[in-house]
Amino acid sequence: MTTAKKEILSRMIERRRDFHRYPETGWAEFRTTAAIATIMESLGWEIQFGGDFVDPETVMGRTIDPEAEMKRAISQGADPSMVKRTGGYTGLSAELDTGRPGPITALRFDIDCVDTDESHASDHLPVQEGFRSQNPGWMHACGHDGHTALGLALAETLTAERGNLSGKIRLLFQPAEEGVRGGYAMTQSGLLDDVDRFVALHLGLGQPTGTIFGGVRGFLCTTKFDVDYTGSGAHAGGEPEKGKNALLAAATAALNLHAIAPHSGGVTRLNVGVLNAGEGRNVVPPKAHMKIETRGETNEIASYVYDRAMQVLSGAASMYDVGISVAKRGESIVAESDPELADLVVQAAKSVPDVSSAERFRRMAGSDDACWMMQRVQSKGGLATYIGLGATTAAGHHNDRFDFDEKALPIGLDLLEKLTLKLNKI
Repeated sequence: MTTAKKEILSRMIERRRDFHRYPETGWAEFRTTAAIATIMESLGWEIQFGGDFVDPETVMGRTIDPEAEMKRAISQGADPSMVKRTGGYTGLSAELDTGRPGPITALRFDIDCVDTDESHASDHLPVQEGFRSQNPGWMHACGHDGHTALGLALAETLTAERGNLSGKIRLLFQPAEEGVRGGYAMTQSGLLDDVDRFVALHLGLGQPTGTIFGGVRGFLCTTKFDVDYTGSGAHAGGEPEKGKNALLAAATAALNLHAIAPHSGGVTRLNVGVLNAGEGRNVVPPKAHMKIETRGETNEIASYVYDRAMQVLSGAASMYDVGISVAKRGESIVAESDPELADLVVQAAKSVPDVSSAERFRRMAGSDDACWMMQRVQSKGGLATYIGLGATTAAGHHNDRFDFDEKALPIGLDLLEKLTLKLNKI
């Protein structure tokens, strides 16, 4: 291994740990975006910030205070000029034009974190090594810190390999994957409309370090939405009959949502992730807030779950005579990896040291808004795949003790470098 390659690998781990220490929730990734932009611009790639291409009308689930989050990012070390250049919208597109005719290959790397507190346990590696999350309620509990660092290391590698490449390489650093909120906005911006080959990747997925999947299948359609019940407060002892109990409406809805019958046609999922209600011990609760997601194996099945959920929610509102409002916060669709591209991934994996298993396809019963991008590229005649990069983890995804084996990162870098050289060879 050359000294230059060793330095790239070292920086990749350092960056991964820095991003882990300063996680940012969807649409608030100003520090992360600024750091990516600084590196990509120094490498000579042409960059566009979220504010340059995101249409606000296509954005879902952006409930942050951008000014406050931009100030926080600067206080945590972000370059103020780069934060200003975001235009208030996170995410970045970076392109390397080789100057030679050839295909356009795009790779997606998601950059946001999960809304959860990270463990303080003494045996948790980020605690031991001093890179535990500094932002309460936010944690890289899904590996996106690794994805971001991997994308930057790939950019360094491809810059050095520029003389061996043709066409264009476009790296998409996507905000707000959690809650499937950012992929649709990036897709609608037109960034995928001229792409010939599209690649997304995810670390972990319940598989050990050394395993590779050329393509992932089994994505679920999903809708994320918030529900607010509005009733009337009253003295719980003196005038309980004058109250309209929003808490009871929400509690009734939560129990009955989880009683929706599964569909015979395929997989269904539903989860009430948050229920907040009430004001005081002696007050009939006038307000309740819920965060809910529905999923289905096909568009039809997903609609079945969602429609039944709406019936349950409306029924609970009627039972307790409270008002109800529903706001969609995120959405994704189904996409399938193309066999031709999955085969190329497997071929590339065979020459990657430390790969112990390379499979063509593996199912994943989850959702990812990279599916919007995959479908867009495929609809215009291109190919797309979603790679599974095995990484042994300390706990499951979205768990407060999640951490992944960093030995997976050099494997992922070598794989993506070899794959890109195959796709954009001279």
